[in-house]
Amino acid sequence: MKFITIGEILLRLSPPNYEKIMTTHNLIMNYGGAEANVAVSLANLGVDSTYFTVIPDSDLGKSTISYLRSNDVHTKHIIKTDGRMGIYYLEEGVSVRSSQVIYDRTNSAFSEYDYTDVDMDEILKDYDWLHLSGITSALSYNCRRLIAKALKSAKKFGLTVSFDPNYRKSLWSFDTARDVLSTYLPYVDVLIGIEPIHVYNEDGVTDVKDGLTMQPSFEEMDKVFRAIDKQYHMKAIARTVRFAHSGSNNSLKAYYYTNGKTYESKLINFDIVDRVGGGDAFSSGLIYALLDNMEPQEVIDFAVASSVMKHSIHGDTNITSRAAIMNLMKDGSHDIQR
Repeated sequence: MKFITIGEILLRLSPPNYEKIMTTHNLIMNYGGAEANVAVSLANLGVDSTYFTVIPDSDLGKSTISYLRSNDVHTKHIIKTDGRMGIYYLEEGVSVRSSQVIYDRTNSAFSEYDYTDVDMDEILKDYDWLHLSGITSALSYNCRRLIAKALKSAKKFGLTVSFDPNYRKSLWSFDTARDVLSTYLPYVDVLIGIEPIHVYNEDGVTDVKDGLTMQPSFEEMDKVFRAIDKQYHMKAIARTVRFAHSGSNNSLKAYYYTNGKTYESKLINFDIVDRVGGGDAFSSGLIYALLDNMEPQEVIDFAVASSVMKHSIHGDTNITSRAAIMNLMKDGSHDIQR
């Protein structure tokens, strides 16, 4: 099974030891980005993973390629060009202080690139699974056209398409995001996250969020999943529910819908080393479990355990093994492994 994803990889800069950006004199450099995180995590789980992006033709771009290749991600479709690399600054939260992300990605090489001559048919014809995120479409009109091209090519070649709406209010408005992302859903097979999208009822158009509380019950989620399925006819839908007890302690569970039935994972409480990338680890865990043909309850339990595991790892990606995720999923030992 050959997996490919498309999106912007970012330079991540963060103070050490939970320091604040205003007070630190040092910044730790990592790479991240929703789609890149999924590709790296899946590659570390043994999935044949490829990443398409645009990067500056510079030493920074070379470093990016080295990072991806060191994690067994194929980079043959990556375009090198003039321009800057997108950056985000992360101030990691702790105790009563929440994490904070500051984006500096306007006019990046990826968002400014003209994708008119990119042959998506040629790129996607050899793959089985395409993963996309709503963040890409938030970056520019060029990026929206790229995603539309990719979805049409994926449908043409029969790829399974997973999609995480991944709404970021600092990048675009809720209404614009909802209107744009909803147009992609007829092409989507596996929806990971459910906001912001249109659903319809007897009163006309509404938002998914209108039918949900912040921490929805099983019955609420089942109703919303069925409404989405009735309209878009997807193979699977999933979403997480987070309980933030403090900046450094959360609980997480998730719901999963397939073949007309909703499943609920167990709730896991955990302390946080690094919060960013938890949603991408959920996506990679869900995709891996589906590729591995796990049973529905195992699919959602594995995805949640994958996300929880990521919170114990510095950096954006869940660089861990299937065995470690399965151990957490099954309440295994937390003693030292020898």
